[in-house]
Amino acid sequence: MNKVIFPRTVQAPAAVVMIRPHFYTSNPETLQDNAFQTLTNNESDNVASLAFEEVTVCRDKLEEHGIKVHLFEDKTKETPDSVFPNNWFSTHSGGHVAIYPMYPVNRRKERRQDIIEMLKREYRVQDVVDYSGLEMDNIFLEGTGAMVLDHLDRVAYAVNSNRTNSLALERFCSHFNYEPMVFDACNQDGVSVYHTNVMMSIGSEYSLIGLCMIKNKARREEIVQRLEQSGKTVIPLSFEQIANFAGNALELQGEQGRILALSARAAACLTQQQKDLIEQSAKLLPLEIPTIENSGGSVRCMLAGIHLAARF
Repeated sequence: MNKVIFPRTVQAPAAVVMIRPHFYTSNPETLQDNAFQTLTNNESDNVASLAFEEVTVCRDKLEEHGIKVHLFEDKTKETPDSVFPNNWFSTHSGGHVAIYPMYPVNRRKERRQDIIEMLKREYRVQDVVDYSGLEMDNIFLEGTGAMVLDHLDRVAYAVNSNRTNSLALERFCSHFNYEPMVFDACNQDGVSVYHTNVMMSIGSEYSLIGLCMIKNKARREEIVQRLEQSGKTVIPLSFEQIANFAGNALELQGEQGRILALSARAAACLTQQQKDLIEQSAKLLPLEIPTIENSGGSVRCMLAGIHLAARF
């Protein structure tokens, strides 16, 4: 049977940045407000080697599907969450790059000029908008963790949290031409969601979202309506599926069509009906990252999508 090749869209990047940590640990500064974080053994050499291997295998599998991976090494011990680069920068069609203010102090050290220089060298970058100075005023917006972006319909979905300041969000949306859609969300224990991308993912033709976490019925219905207006099939996720990172996925453009990169744990908890709906548009690509998931993030957090035109 011939493979279906889906058309390219601005929603699904064909290239990503990944960081491979050499001294991986769980971040003690994020343990208090990240309900997904369970790993606390910060001195295990075994944990570091496992995380190193997980990133390596993820890179290899993505490249097998035609995704260009720019892999950077982190050989320091000062940046325990460097494996999640999507929080400190994002890229946008038209040649735009944003750099973000980070809530945990030790995460601010993750920002790397060599990555920005690579983007300028290999892609058409028109400008770099740096919001990191807002940290001095305790104003934070942690990139595409704080925001889940509909690049097609120009909507920025964002959960209220200490990592998503409304002033910074409005400034970003004004600069980059997005409509902000802000809402409150919490898990079944009433704990507020710290990053929007743990409960929501937007593909070209569908959205995975934990609607059960949005307690305000009117706001929940508005979000569903907005997604449907933009042509998305809304696929609700349960509390259990969110806890297993089913919302933390990223659609990418491979050589044979679109893929949805997510963890093996996330893929395993999806129902067959949910998988069928996704695979009308994109092939599922489960990735094994159990060590990294224990520190509170999953596949989407590991991938900083590149929405820039290549120079060559």
